[in-house]
Amino acid sequence: MKKEIIIELEQIFKVLGNKQRLIILELLRDRPYTVSEIISRLGMEQSAVSHQLKILREAKLVQTTRRGREILYCLSDSHILILLDNALKHVAHAFQHEDN
Repeated sequence: MKKEIIIELEQIFKVLGNKQRLIILELLRDRPYTVSEIISRLGMEQSAVSHQLKILREAKLVQTTRRGREILYCLSDSHILILLDNALKHVAHAFQHEDN
């Protein structure tokens, strides 16, 4: 693997290594949300949500679209879902083997 690709992967995994960002990504799995809707659904402070969305946007994990005066946040593409799904499968598999 090229060094540049490894560096990019490292950055993505650093971004994914945050509980608040993972919760936001999981919420966005279902549909696009505005910042206000995310705040309401997750009970987080506006500044925290905005900060986490900025990081996710810079990592190209979420993107924005405008609906009238509102800005909607959604997952950038289906690869993020596949990555999250595989991570969840790994955790479930690890817990299953722990119980045996």
